[in-house]
Parts: sequence; structure tokens; C-alpha cells
Amino acid sequence: MNSPDEIKKYVAEKFNRFGINKKREISRLLYEISKRDKAPYHEIITDFDCNFLKVKKELLKKRFPQACAVKEKINPYLPALSIKSENRINIDKNKLYPEKIYFDKKSAGSQVLNKFKKFYPDSNFIEIPSLKEYLKHSKVSIKTYNTRRKKFFIIKEKFDFFRKCPCTKGCMCCNYHIFNLGFGCPYECTYCYLQEYTNTPGIIIPSNIEEYFENFKEYKKNFTRIGTGEFADSLALENMLEFSPMIINFFRKYPEIIFEFKTKSNNVENIIKTAPAQNVVIAWSLNPQSFIDKNEFYSATLFQRIEAAKKCVEAGYKVAFHFDPVVCYEGWDKEYHEVIDILFDNIKAEFVKWISLGTFRFSRNLKKIIENRFSESEILDGELVIGFDGKLRYLDSVRINIYKNMISWIKNRTTCTFIYLCMENKNVWKECSLQAEWRWK
Repeated sequence: MNSPDEIKKYVAEKFNRFGINKKREISRLLYEISKRDKAPYHEIITDFDCNFLKVKKELLKKRFPQACAVKEKINPYLPALSIKSENRINIDKNKLYPEKIYFDKKSAGSQVLNKFKKFYPDSNFIEIPSLKEYLKHSKVSIKTYNTRRKKFFIIKEKFDFFRKCPCTKGCMCCNYHIFNLGFGCPYECTYCYLQEYTNTPGIIIPSNIEEYFENFKEYKKNFTRIGTGEFADSLALENMLEFSPMIINFFRKYPEIIFEFKTKSNNVENIIKTAPAQNVVIAWSLNPQSFIDKNEFYSATLFQRIEAAKKCVEAGYKVAFHFDPVVCYEGWDKEYHEVIDILFDNIKAEFVKWISLGTFRFSRNLKKIIENRFSESEILDGELVIGFDGKLRYLDSVRINIYKNMISWIKNRTTCTFIYLCMENKNVWKECSLQAEWRWK
């Protein structure tokens, strides 16, 4: 792959009259084009005219050909190239086994800590006064995030039990609430927003789930959908933690509340052993297997997720699915259509409570993190520009086309499943002929 440093040196020599910002933009465009097309950077520019706008226009046409072809106004994000090899993540085949497990004083005798000691007897268990105190002496960086699977923190949660899902400004809100049961995920997804959001060099697990239940009695709002899959995968560690039976048995007492487990795992043994509650839904994030192989490391395969969903349906549960993010690449339509057919070939539509659709989008800061951690990933190669909410997104026309196709494929298989869009504006909802009538019941 063409080195970012080589490209910057090349631009500095060829366009020595350009200022720093202009060189930055030219270097960025050259890098992204050469990476996507697997082409030598020195063969991309055909005219070395000293007119910056002319050179930039030529490169924009090559970087965003679809947008330029339809003459759709674009707002590209062209930050400075800063990719360091030492920040690259090493995806190994080793089974999850943390080296160090920290616990605060109030978690010393907890069941959660005892379960960790049983599952990971060779780990180094270290008592700390508190997570806050530990973080005073800990620096968080891309490197520490890369090694977070080696560190766990078992703490007694005091404040952050629940929160409303922070919906992006300008988007239709689905009034989702988060049961904040832990923070951090052992899976490595190239697109995960936690890469930017996390400020802890490890995965946090609360030791006091009982206090969540007590606090929920005051927090609860009727006709609310709440779930555990926003800041941590709901079931990734379920085989050890065994939280799901307690959660199911608690929420069956609140039939006006819909509770959702959201996961990329197939850890459902504890769930299917527990009597189903009609207001508890088990949900999976789905993508084509080719995408999972390249972007959702350590997670369950598509087949394993579908098989887990079948087990839950057979046990009496309703299920749901999230196509989020849908990523646009050559052949995306064929592969996502196949996933929808696989889904409904295995799960009867009457048991599918809802399906959400959301295209790939992310904050500007996350772009550099993805580039550093997954330097060879193709996930950023699409035509992603600054959207209505300041995030990088596909063009409106691209997103609408994706949604319309996905919706038509789903409706060809079911007329009873509720479909909604995640983090989209009213115009896109309207173009897709969807109305925000939240039928969680």
C-alpha cells in the first residue's frame, strides 16, 4: 500500500508553492484514491498545473465519481494524513483471556468477581480503591484501546444506570433507552464508535446488577423500549456473567416495557433455559458473512447468529434484527438481499418483532482512528462526506437507494414486521415511504 509519508513527500515536491492546508488536502485525496484503487499515487494526477482549485477538482472527481456524475453537492472531509504503524490492531486467533482483572473494594466479595476468578483463574486480580482513582494515573490512547481485551474492571456502579439514547440532531427519534450494564466490548468491529468514545483502557463490568433493578423502579417510563446493547454487547460475556435470567425475570413484571438484548454473539443458552417473557426481545446485528469476516472480528458468524435466533424462537421468544451499519460496496445489494432471504428462510416472519436499517455513518474524529487501527480496511473507501448532522455519511441519494431496496426485499418476505430507520432525517423517512409510528407492541 502507498505510504502516507511517501505521498506527503511527493506532494511537497510537486506542489512546493502550495500552502500547508492545500498540500494536506491534495495528500489526503491522493492517499484515499490510491488506497481504494490500489494504484500508484504518482500516476493519479495527470496535470501538474499550479492552480490548486484545478488540481483539487480533478482529484475530487476521481475520489467521488458518483457524486460528481449526478452533480450532487458534496462536503468532503480532508483531514491531515496521520497514520502510524504502531497504532495498528493485531487480530489474533487467541481466545479471550484477560491478563489483569481490576476490582474496586466494594466489589471484592461480589458474585461477578467470583465468576471471573472461576473462568480466568490464571489472570492477575488486582484490588483498586476505585476506577476514578485508577484512571488518574492511566493514559488512554489508541494503543491502550487495542489491548483492552487484556484488562477488565469490575466496579460497583453508582450513578450511570440508565440513560436515554442520544439521538443525533436532525434525526427522527425512536425514544430508545439504555440499560447501561457495562461499558466496552470484546469484539473488534472496524466501524465501532466506542473506539473514539471510550476513556478507559479496559472493559468495565458492574458488580451490582441488583441495584439497577432497584433504580429502574424510579426511572421507568411506560411504553418505553430499553436495551443493553449500546455501550456493550448484551450477550458477548453471558456464558460467564449469567445476567440474562435475572433481567428477563425482572422485566416480565413490567409488561408495559419492552426490553431488548442486542448482540453479535450466539450466547443464548441461559436465555433459552429461562421461561420467555412476551415483552423481552432478543435482537441481532446482521451483515453478510464476507463483511463479518473483514469487519466484525471475534463475533459470531452469520450462520451462528441465525441459529441462535432460531433457538430463541423455539424457546418462545420474539426476535428482532438490525442491519446497521449497511455498508455500500461493489455487490452489496446481492449480498444483503441474500442475508434477508437467509433470515426469513430460517425464522418465520410472525416471530420477528422489528427490523432496523441504518447506513454507515460516524464522527469525523473516528475516521483517523479507523485508519490507524485498521489501515488496510476497505470500509472507508466509499463516498463518505459530511452529512446533515456533521457526521460522515453516504450521499442522500445513495442512502435512499439502499433503504428502498432493503425495504422492498423485506416486504417481499413479510408484511407484519415493523421496519424503521436508525439515525435518519425526516426527508429520508419520507422518501422511503416510512412513518414513525413506533409499534413496539
